[in-house]
Amino acid sequence: MKANALFIGWNRSIAGREQKSMQLFKKVMEYYGQLQTDGRIESFEPVVLANHGGDLNGFVLMKGDPEKLDEIRREDTFLDYSIEGSYCLENFGIVPGYVGDSIMDVFARWSKHFSS
Repeated sequence: MKANALFIGWNRSIAGREQKSMQLFKKVMEYYGQLQTDGRIESFEPVVLANHGGDLNGFVLMKGDPEKLDEIRREDTFLDYSIEGSYCLENFGIVPGYVGDSIMDVFARWSKHFSS
């Protein structure tokens, strides 16, 4: 079963790289918008979390066809932006995930390991 979502999260800008982080955010939002316009992803939702003292302060949840998401993750533009994100942001990471109907598949697999 392949993931039908990507969770792209970060903590905060690395000190001294705040301007670079903002420039990257703008470029990435345009890029994700183009992916959606082209029908390569279903949607993306950027989220900035309220101040809470934790180490996750923002993320983007990207949803789409698993094969298309896998393809995008291997493309030069996505890889370049990911490397730049690691350079500009603390705790930057990309995690495949499951949304929608795929969640039921995950729980069905998970529940096989427990007796009733």
